[in-house]
Amino acid sequence: MAVVKLLLVAAAALVDADGRVLICQRPEGKQLAGLWEFPGGKLEPGETPEACLIRELDEELGIEVSAACLAPFVFASHGYDGFHLLMPLYLCRRWQGFVQKREHQALAWVEPMKLADYPMPPADRPLVAYLRDFL
Repeated sequence: MAVVKLLLVAAAALVDADGRVLICQRPEGKQLAGLWEFPGGKLEPGETPEACLIRELDEELGIEVSAACLAPFVFASHGYDGFHLLMPLYLCRRWQGFVQKREHQALAWVEPMKLADYPMPPADRPLVAYLRDFL
């Protein structure tokens, strides 16, 4: 059996007061550029998924989130060429500050029923049905 590198990434479904979910368009020059994804990122060594999201949401979007406002929801498990991605998705309805585009090509607040209209990486796509059914 071949050894597969496991990549652990944490993501957040930020849900606004109108029930819309924030998705971010990957910037040019990055792998899967132009596709839409949930904000988040790779865990650093020794970092918890919650600490990763607090750091990434500040870096990417300029918002402050507390661990108490991150609710574990569902996870994605997807094999890519050369690695396997494991990505817990957290729901977050409360944060401090205003969402700003810092690292992404574009941001969009999308109604859950319309998330499937946006092209997403293979690991993100299955999460859309869970959000649509739950929200």
